[in-house]
Amino acid sequence: MSVKARAEEQIAGLRERIRYHEHRYYVLDDPEIADREFDELVEQLKHLEATHPELVTPDSPTQRVGGKPAEGQVAVEHTLPMLSLDNAYGESELLDYDRRVQESSGDSRTGFVCELKIDGLSLALTFENGSLVRGVTRGDGLRGEDVTANVRTIRSVPLHVPALSRVEQGGEKVEVRGEVFLPLDSFRKLNREREQNGEPLFANPRNAAAGTLRTLDPGVVAGRNLDIFVYQALVDGQVPRRNHSEVLDWLKEAGFKVNPHWKRCASMQEVTDFCRLWEDRRESLGYEIDGVVVKVDSIPLQQDMGETSKFPRWAVAWKFRARQATTVVNDIQVQVGRTGALTPVAVLEPVRLAGSTISRATLHNLDEIARLGIKIGDTVWVEKGGDVIPKVVRVVENLRPPGARDFVMPQRCPICEGEVVRAEDEAVLRCINLTCPAKIREALLHFCSRRALRIEGLGEALVDQLLKKEWVRDPSDLYALKLEDLVGLERMGPKSAANLLAQIEASKQRGLGQLVFGLGIRHVGERTAMVLARHFGTLEILSRASLESLESVFEVGPVVAASVRQFFAQSGNREIVEKLRLAGLNLEERQEESSTSDLQGQQVVLTGRLATLTREEAGRMIALRGGRVTSSVSKKTAFVVAGEDAGGKLAKARQLDIPVMDETEFLELMREQ
Repeated sequence: MSVKARAEEQIAGLRERIRYHEHRYYVLDDPEIADREFDELVEQLKHLEATHPELVTPDSPTQRVGGKPAEGQVAVEHTLPMLSLDNAYGESELLDYDRRVQESSGDSRTGFVCELKIDGLSLALTFENGSLVRGVTRGDGLRGEDVTANVRTIRSVPLHVPALSRVEQGGEKVEVRGEVFLPLDSFRKLNREREQNGEPLFANPRNAAAGTLRTLDPGVVAGRNLDIFVYQALVDGQVPRRNHSEVLDWLKEAGFKVNPHWKRCASMQEVTDFCRLWEDRRESLGYEIDGVVVKVDSIPLQQDMGETSKFPRWAVAWKFRARQATTVVNDIQVQVGRTGALTPVAVLEPVRLAGSTISRATLHNLDEIARLGIKIGDTVWVEKGGDVIPKVVRVVENLRPPGARDFVMPQRCPICEGEVVRAEDEAVLRCINLTCPAKIREALLHFCSRRALRIEGLGEALVDQLLKKEWVRDPSDLYALKLEDLVGLERMGPKSAANLLAQIEASKQRGLGQLVFGLGIRHVGERTAMVLARHFGTLEILSRASLESLESVFEVGPVVAASVRQFFAQSGNREIVEKLRLAGLNLEERQEESSTSDLQGQQVVLTGRLATLTREEAGRMIALRGGRVTSSVSKKTAFVVAGEDAGGKLAKARQLDIPVMDETEFLELMREQ
């Protein structure tokens, strides 16, 4: 057997094993091996595919995230329309639906299938010869958006289904329809991250799932843990079984993720009991449902009943009652988040809602308060969906008391009395004082992070202790810490304290770009900080730069320029910069860092593990020489740096004839530049 043939056999075997374990983990929720063992299988496959890039196929498990971010979604027409569902809000409407079904069938024994109505985003998946070729959103029902690159990142969507290449009727094209959703744990995690980054929160899991699936960067989608339940199959445009219940069994046997809580009901009484049961049990699930979908089980009867221009006549959605309650707004207070955002919060008369007592609800910003027309003392409807932060949905104006008061947003930060600003494109007011106690913890952690001043060992627990003892009020205070202070802290012996002080001392020599990034200026990311450091040369000159000179810098727009100007206009921030200078930090761009080179404006891709550099260090070297690190290989890529276990990106570079260099060649290039 030739080397290539042996590799092909090994690759096929690994792919089959990985698909099996993906199905056990992501579809059946019943893994047979530990995560580490699974990762080792994937790494073996990546290594073989990197050695034999000609054997890489689109349906390989290594290709879930690949290709460049989409430049825009493409409209695709559906094989058959993806219609909406008519709604039933009570038993009388459900009985009307039953009557219409019996009139069409002439048989009172017609069976139904009840499925949980997942609160997500409908999707059509197309498979040819068993391999996924397209994923399309529902859109307007007739045509949707091609989101294939994003769909490939959803672990519960199989990239290859052997059973579909052997379907009956000689069909080669199979369309599987389902509902994409964001599990509640993932939703909570996503909103925590957005809050920490000063981004607006998603209102509910459905909005988060829809926004995620339609984003233009598959890398972002891959990190958000979308999931799917499928409910329909079409083989060359035809349903492959005579009953819908059989279709669900067929999909499960083929390897798709079908919601386990569906039930075939022989009567409308059974249907009603099922709906009532899950309205009570909905809180026990790890995902959002907003009702039950009731379908005629017989496919021939479905076809006989047909559809209107909007709804199929053979299905209806029993909608659950909204999880809302009324209460009184006792006060409106302002809380300051870690990014300085001032958020008005309604202090409510405690009310029981969706299994918990609600006493506070976010009002988001002044625009939302104006939209609601809310006053202190009002009776309001509050809503809790998807276990998100409770929100006020409307005011009961006819119950407004005579003494109801307007809310007035404070003109200065309620915590530190610092200046607050509102950007032109935002609805949120923000405190821009770096020393604001509400912001200092996050500011310290950011300042010490790897991409900023890189002070190893100064994590959350230690920062909390330093703040509690009031030894540190801003980043500059870190440089006044002494060994005898640190030794007395929890889990901090003499050796650990000495190591931390050595890290703090070493941070004084970091580049100016790292310091600018570490200051946490809003809208100034790592690359922009490098650009500003390289352009202005010293922190002193940057701090005095006018709005016009900031806007003239390549890659710095009006929003960033205004944010930099506002930051340095604060006397408290200028004092911190002066204290950092006195502490001995490097406030000037080193000569070798400010030199221009042939990398100016070029795009570089890093892939695989580098032996002597971290990704951050390699990226910083490229940025300091005028280049830019991108996440995917395209025709615009100047070259690819490939370390150990480089996979799909390396194969893509070879396909496009993009230059590839190893770590030694890369370091030599950096020395030359």
